[in-house]
Amino acid sequence: MKPEETVDYNVKVCWHAISRMYNTEAAKNDITTSIGFVLLNINQETGTPATKIAPLLGLEARSLTRILKSMEEKGLIYKVSDDKDKRLVRIFLTEKGLEKKEVSRRTVLHFNHKVQDAIPQEELNTFFRVSERIINMIENKEIF
Repeated sequence: MKPEETVDYNVKVCWHAISRMYNTEAAKNDITTSIGFVLLNINQETGTPATKIAPLLGLEARSLTRILKSMEEKGLIYKVSDDKDKRLVRIFLTEKGLEKKEVSRRTVLHFNHKVQDAIPQEELNTFFRVSERIINMIENKEIF
């Protein structure tokens, strides 16, 4: 079987192309794709527990720690200890973080609108169904 005939190869190549595209756009705004995705997953009203962000993005805790440190150094976030449970740290966005979150939101929406304009909804629905089935097979340990 040739690599381009395998599911994993096509998913990987597609994601790398998307990631490179997002990183190019993010670099114009002095952030990275990873920072953009973290920004999009922070609730500004209530703050987001640091422990909840990594699973949302499929990141290891160590990777998230590095990203959060970088975000704090760039002045995008600040941390607040929970009043009731001092072990819990909530992440909030600074004004600059809110601006970068909006840039990230517009970038993701632009990409999705362009894809939806170019690919018929029926094909996208098939893609979503296939993706969901593969994820379920993996999560249900039907492969290994």
